[in-house]
Amino acid sequence: MLQRVTTVATQVAESVLGIVGVRVGTEEPPHTSEALTDAVEIRRYEARIAAETTVEGDEEQARNEGFRRLAGYIFGRNRSSGSIAMTAPVAQSSSRSQTIAMTAPVSRAATDVGWVIRFFMPSRWTMATLPVPEDDRVRLVEVPPETVAVVRFSGDRGADAVAARTGELLSTLRERSIETTGEPMSWFYDPPWTVPFRRRNEVAVPIAR
Repeated sequence: MLQRVTTVATQVAESVLGIVGVRVGTEEPPHTSEALTDAVEIRRYEARIAAETTVEGDEEQARNEGFRRLAGYIFGRNRSSGSIAMTAPVAQSSSRSQTIAMTAPVSRAATDVGWVIRFFMPSRWTMATLPVPEDDRVRLVEVPPETVAVVRFSGDRGADAVAARTGELLSTLRERSIETTGEPMSWFYDPPWTVPFRRRNEVAVPIAR
């Protein structure tokens, strides 16, 4: 009982801090980075594991539904009923760029199939130790190492804002003859209730480097 009260109190405190964009103890996938321009950086990510789900529909509605499914998994809707620490970012991408492996921070681009929403798992977990999702719409996948170009922004993270930042990023890469190798992804580090000017949002695209 005491442990449950402590957990709830911690979640409430983190939610309050999240209003102003403070992410206490939130793990991010390991990576290195270097500046390409004042606005764009190149990051190299190590292999990681993600829980992901595919959702059809409007970009923002799909993001919200995907978040609910994945939050259910990490907060106990799994075969062991155990919780998994929340990480950042939440990723959203077009499902046309995804191959579901048997083994994903939300990314964008409209398709006939839908959107893939991912939560990256804390680094201490492996495919062998992660609990099995109870919701068969949630998959565990191994994400290989990748190099991405990233542009960061705050404020509005609706479809128009993400599309504008995506255009800026792709234009910068074309100007420097940097080849892209996949679809753009949108990464979101803060909950919806974070004040807009404190939000950390990013658009990332895989590149050949």
